[in-house]
Amino acid sequence: MISKEEILQLAGMCKLKLSDEEIEIFGAMFSNVLEQVKGLDMVNTEGIKPLYFLNSANKSLREDVAGDSLDREEVLKNAPEEEYGYFKLKKVMD
Repeated sequence: MISKEEILQLAGMCKLKLSDEEIEIFGAMFSNVLEQVKGLDMVNTEGIKPLYFLNSANKSLREDVAGDSLDREEVLKNAPEEEYGYFKLKKVMD
């Protein structure tokens, strides 16, 4: 099972504040996911080539074509904060 300290570490990296109840809920959920992933160790993959695309014959990529831009004032009118004509965001890295 994942420890409370590990959950708090993950929450801290994600800038989340979790209650004690949420820590218990997420702990059970994470432990369940880890158990399911651990079950993949039993699958014999010897001789199987890695899969990079689900269907390598049909890679639907479109041509990159420049189009009309959105009006800056229209885009920023609902922004919580803007500065110098750009979205102002909170610092995400310490």
